[in-house]
Amino acid sequence: MHKRREYSRSSAQTAPEMESGFGSINGVFTKCESCGQAIYDKELETRFNVCPHCEFHYPLSAPERIRLLVDAGSFEERDVGMMAEDPLSFDGYEEKLQEARQKTGLDDALVSGVARIGSHQVALAAIDFRFIGGSMGSVVGERVVRTIESAYDEELPLLIVSSSGGARMYEGIYSLMQMAKTSVALSRYVTGSWPYVSVLTDPTFGGVTASFATAADVIIAEPKARIGFAGARVIEQTTKERLPEGFQTAEFQKEHGLVDRIVHRLELKEDIERLLGFLT
Repeated sequence: MHKRREYSRSSAQTAPEMESGFGSINGVFTKCESCGQAIYDKELETRFNVCPHCEFHYPLSAPERIRLLVDAGSFEERDVGMMAEDPLSFDGYEEKLQEARQKTGLDDALVSGVARIGSHQVALAAIDFRFIGGSMGSVVGERVVRTIESAYDEELPLLIVSSSGGARMYEGIYSLMQMAKTSVALSRYVTGSWPYVSVLTDPTFGGVTASFATAADVIIAEPKARIGFAGARVIEQTTKERLPEGFQTAEFQKEHGLVDRIVHRLELKEDIERLLGFLT
């Protein structure tokens, strides 16, 4: 099912409602968790949840990601209505799904479709961390694959924005197989001549990082985004070693070759549009 949708603030949570450890005070301003300065909520909204004082990037929902990146009114959502089931009868999973759907207004943790970015028609997908930590289950994997296949069949550039804790443990092996499934779809896509741009946001971990998120022609990250496979605490507990300062930040990953570019959120659309001009 295809549906043209214009996302607005009414269809997405604003910064204080996101799972980020901060909140609006009296519905007027938010105290920045990074610099401690007061930010008027309206200003935070217009800056897509970027602090005007220290430029700290707060979480952003998938609908807001799409509003940030694509031309107004151009987004056509696809594969609407796909719902995850509970194949393992995992205790409490159905309740978590219902709660996440009610909280976010989404079917699952990924929104996908086609849209325009300047002069470029693109196939795109964006993961929403609010929905069970942006975890990749069978529906997220299937929608990623369908987005990749649409890009291949329609000869479109591919853009995927990731924010995820990794595989969705409630679906067990059905979740883990999405890593291979998305990777196979990408292996077909790259036989064509159109570019794949991946945007990594805070946080991007686990099976998402180990599959489609880091298999792009160009990998962009937002400033200070945490990117990795296992979390730093797990690694330290396993290796019994102290990790380097800033380990797994976007800046660390760029220095070590995993990330190609670090781009400020408010410059992302212009940067991607320019990249698409070069690559196509």
